[in-house]
Amino acid sequence: MLEMFKKLLSAAVEIMAAKAEKKEPEEDTRSFEDLLTIDNVRAVMKSKGYTFFENGAFNLNLVGIRRGSSKSNKFDDYFMMMYKDQSAQWVIKRFPVTTDPGKYWLENPTNPKGTAILIPGQHKSTWKIAKHQGKYEALCQRKPLRVWRDNNKDSVLDFHSSPEDEGYFGINIHRSNPYTESSQVDKWSAGCQVFKKVANFNEFMGCCRESAAMYGDSFTYTLLEEQDFRAL
Repeated sequence: MLEMFKKLLSAAVEIMAAKAEKKEPEEDTRSFEDLLTIDNVRAVMKSKGYTFFENGAFNLNLVGIRRGSSKSNKFDDYFMMMYKDQSAQWVIKRFPVTTDPGKYWLENPTNPKGTAILIPGQHKSTWKIAKHQGKYEALCQRKPLRVWRDNNKDSVLDFHSSPEDEGYFGINIHRSNPYTESSQVDKWSAGCQVFKKVANFNEFMGCCRESAAMYGDSFTYTLLEEQDFRAL
C-alpha cells in the first residue's frame, strides 16, 4: 500500500511539474497595422508567387490590403507604396483607402450584372496614367480585370460568393474629395481603388510620374487581404 501511495504521489508531482513548465501561449496583442511591414508584404507575395520589385529607384510596389469586414462605405483598407529612392534606401508609405465600392453603388448598380468588386491578385502592367473620367490624372485601367459582381442591392460587401466577370470596367486608382478628405465612400467608388485623402493621392501620383519617366507608363497593382497577414 505504501509503495502504491509513493508511486501515485510521484506521478502527481511529475504532472504538476509538467504543468508548471508548460507555458500558456501568449496573446497576440499586435494591431493589424503592426502587421503591415515591408517584410510581411514580401513574405505574403512570395507565398503567392507574386513579383516584388527590388531593383532600381522608383520601381514602385503598389499594394492594396483589403480588410476582412463586409461592411461597406468606409475607408478602412490600406494602400502601401514601397520603393527605393535615389540613394537606394527603402521608402515605405501607407495610406487609408477603400478597395471596395461604396454603399450607394452597391444599392444602385449601373451594370445589370451587379456592382464590381476587384478580385485579389497581382494585376501586372494593367494601369497607366490618364484622366479619370476625363477630369484629372490618375492610374486608369488599360487591361482586362477580374471582378466579383455583387447584385443583391444591399449595403453588404459579398466577397468570394458573388459571380465573377472579366473585362474593361474602368477600375481606376484615384482620389475622393478634391480638397481635403472624405469620411465615407458613398459615390466615390463603384469598384475603383480610392484614396481617402487628396494629399496622399497627390504624393502617390508624383511617385507614379517619376516611375513612368524611368520605366514607362505601365503599373502593376497587387491586392491582398487581411487574412493573408493574419496567417503569418
